[in-house]
Amino acid sequence: MFKVAVIGASGLLGRAVVDELAAQPAWQVVGTAFSRPAPNTVALDVRDPRAIEQFVEREAPDALVIAAAERRPDVCERQPELARALNVDAVRAIAVAAHRRGAWTLSISTDYVFDGTHPPYQPDSAPAPLNAYGRSKLDGEQALTDTTDLGCVLRLPLLYGPIVDWAESAVTSLVPAIAASASVQGKAANMDAWAIRYPTFTPDVAFVIRQMLERHAAGNAIRGIVQWSGDEPMTKYEIAMRLGRALQLDARLVPQHAPTDATPRPHNCHLASDRLEQLGIDRRTPFDTAIRQVLAAFPWRGDTSA
Repeated sequence: MFKVAVIGASGLLGRAVVDELAAQPAWQVVGTAFSRPAPNTVALDVRDPRAIEQFVEREAPDALVIAAAERRPDVCERQPELARALNVDAVRAIAVAAHRRGAWTLSISTDYVFDGTHPPYQPDSAPAPLNAYGRSKLDGEQALTDTTDLGCVLRLPLLYGPIVDWAESAVTSLVPAIAASASVQGKAANMDAWAIRYPTFTPDVAFVIRQMLERHAAGNAIRGIVQWSGDEPMTKYEIAMRLGRALQLDARLVPQHAPTDATPRPHNCHLASDRLEQLGIDRRTPFDTAIRQVLAAFPWRGDTSA
């Protein structure tokens, strides 16, 4: 029996990973959660190194996937100590416990470790984060690689997938503004048309992670840094236009061709996925197909309050 612990199993990516791995008949999955505990998860505060150590000793996983993080750039700017606790210190504590057990550790990182000026970025491209979020995730990468030689960093871009509320993904968080702009008395919504993003479907990422775990289970663990990304470049404005069409809304959207965010964000951090593709690891669902799946599973009915 191959056992995997998913740290942060209640989040956007964590849920998709658990769903994918739980479908493997010869595997056992244990998920942890903190802010959104569920009956099928183990309560774990990743800011508590002793609790992490006890969890790993008790569950004895063969591999761990770290999906817990503070991923909101604006929050990281305002609360750098929280960003460091979740994105750096927790990764190190988990890697220490996993290394002691001899378990493979996969830590999730971000395209925001780059400044967005020279895409596409390879795993060995020089990082240059522009904001506190990117800096904390880069430090988290270093924490993993400094702690264990049986580990891997997986860099990912903007994620979307099945949600529990609109705000859970930066993609679906646009829906309330889109809906308001389409209402009779609503105002047109300004949407960023400067930064280029590569929306990536969480069930696709979960499939990729499962393939990576299969290699570890077969004795061919992937180490170092790898990257995975959707292959459709689009701005927030273009994402919003596609969402409006999927929702059959006549949205009134105004493209903003210069950066307007208070937190600096990179222009184009396209991640090259060559290393995983060369290993035969690959799955990408077209955005229009995937976003319709997301919206169908989270009924619209004109309600954006959820």
